[in-house]
Amino acid sequence: MHQHHIAFIGGGNMATAMINGLLKQGFPAGQLDVVEPVAQARERLQSHLGIAAQAQAGPFLNSASMVIWAVKPQSFKEAALQSRFHTRDALHISVAAGIPSDSIAKWLGNERVIRTMPNTPALIGKGITALFARAAVTEADHQHAERVVSGMGQFLWLRNEGQLDAVTAISGSGPAYMFYLMEAMTDAGAEMGLEREQAYQLAVATFIGAGELAQSSHEPPEILRQRVTSKGGTTHAAITFMDDSHVKDLFAKALHAAHDRAVEMGKEFGEP
Repeated sequence: MHQHHIAFIGGGNMATAMINGLLKQGFPAGQLDVVEPVAQARERLQSHLGIAAQAQAGPFLNSASMVIWAVKPQSFKEAALQSRFHTRDALHISVAAGIPSDSIAKWLGNERVIRTMPNTPALIGKGITALFARAAVTEADHQHAERVVSGMGQFLWLRNEGQLDAVTAISGSGPAYMFYLMEAMTDAGAEMGLEREQAYQLAVATFIGAGELAQSSHEPPEILRQRVTSKGGTTHAAITFMDDSHVKDLFAKALHAAHDRAVEMGKEFGEP
């Protein structure tokens, strides 16, 4: 990887997480370029990571062997058209939700495109990233992409690009669901007499512990849940109430709404 020159188009949170992961792996800061139009974001990259970002694309991108697209979906096409003549020979990796690889390849005039869907725990190296590669992507390209995303946590490859919309709904948006439940647990704990700080501490520790227990176990979540749910006990009362209220069905519908929006974004901001 160290012989590569990597350019980031977009310098927000996800780009920061990826850059931080690369630097921790020993990748030279001098071989990283960033295009970020927002001055505050450029200043943050300089002060936190020592990366001097540029306000707009230019000939300096010609040296990039890999370009990572960390832009908002609605900005992707315009940014691609500004950069395409400087990046024709590069491997392109997108972290933008919804934008189909057909559109990316068309805008950039390049078939070596990998789409990814990371999530925000990548900011602390605890994320998970799903990747899909177009047919023109080489085995070496796969390995280089893995090196980039491995600094953010776990990763997995998908065979079908359409599966990325499901990944967006499950893990891409997933941290927000966890925080939403933490809010509810914190509110309920405060209502039951705990201090809010105590309730929040209990909620966060419970999510972390349950997640690590699930990761270390070979058993499915329903078995793990059943082991905590003694009939007639407190957990059974809570689970019974949620089942009677069809919470699981409502949650599934919420994930389908996220999936459907990812599909819509591809149609709205992409191009056939």
